[in-house]
Amino acid sequence: MRTVLERLTDRQLLDLHLCDLPLRIRGTPLEQRIKKLYRELDARALDFRPHVWLSEEWFTPDGVAGFAIPFYLAHPRLIKLERSQMLEVEGAGESECMRILRHEAGHAIDNAYRLHSRRVWTDTFGSYRVPYPEFYQPQPGSRDYVFNLDAWYAQAHPAEDFAETFAVWLKPGGRWRRQYEGWGAMRKLEYIDHLMGELSGKSPSLNSRREVDSLPALTKTLREHYQKKRAYYTIHWPASHERNLYRIFSAEPRHRSFPSAAQFLRQIRRDICDIVARGTGVHHYTINHIVRHIIVRCRELNLHLALSEEETRQLSIVTLTMQVMQVMRAGYHRIPL
Repeated sequence: MRTVLERLTDRQLLDLHLCDLPLRIRGTPLEQRIKKLYRELDARALDFRPHVWLSEEWFTPDGVAGFAIPFYLAHPRLIKLERSQMLEVEGAGESECMRILRHEAGHAIDNAYRLHSRRVWTDTFGSYRVPYPEFYQPQPGSRDYVFNLDAWYAQAHPAEDFAETFAVWLKPGGRWRRQYEGWGAMRKLEYIDHLMGELSGKSPSLNSRREVDSLPALTKTLREHYQKKRAYYTIHWPASHERNLYRIFSAEPRHRSFPSAAQFLRQIRRDICDIVARGTGVHHYTINHIVRHIIVRCRELNLHLALSEEETRQLSIVTLTMQVMQVMRAGYHRIPL
């Protein structure tokens, strides 16, 4: 039945209901990566193995000692669909997948041992009970947080700060002592190092195997799933940002014989989207949405190149990065769906 997916077109796949996808973790690269996570926990003498299940996205429910993994990672055809719909596949590469697995394991171990109920936990990371914001405003220059996932995710909420710090601590090699020497984040890493030593060999006080929103319980179609996901990552373009287009391109009659700005941007869109997404940590779909809007406005304003193609390319990257950073400072919604 799993091979049937490989023969379906994108349109046919999008008509399927999530609950009808013939997927399992066993026998996939995911299974090997989860086993690797378990070996890392075992190497730290932690008597804890978070259970995992397939769902729409990565998430760890409150009060559950396990976490969900997005369905598309369980089949190469669905990885391909995810890329066509969202322009990137979160967790497809082993290195990125392990970073996310360690992060979610941090949430799960927090639940399993009720760590956030401790006074020292709160003193170190902040109140777990603070409501999650719809948006958060990262401070890229801050040295009070570790770096694991993109978009300075540790700054989103105290629970994410703990999970990110745990992920950095758990990664084999112990490079965190050297990497974060002199940082404010070192205090958090040392607290986790002490805390996990205290938990060594102890069984969890909570070990719920509940699977929240597991794949068989999801009745929406893949089309509905991706419509919601794309809407989530869409950024509304402020009218004031349009003036930046005139810093790159020209509407003057003397440049009408130069290449069209819209056509030029279409040619380099994938390249500059990749560069800006890697540099900012913002989702590819969001970056691509901004560039598509720029292309439409360039065509409507009849803008043309006024500089060489290489100069225009470099200036486009710089300007797009500035636009994205302004959006992030205003509030960028990387909080889980």
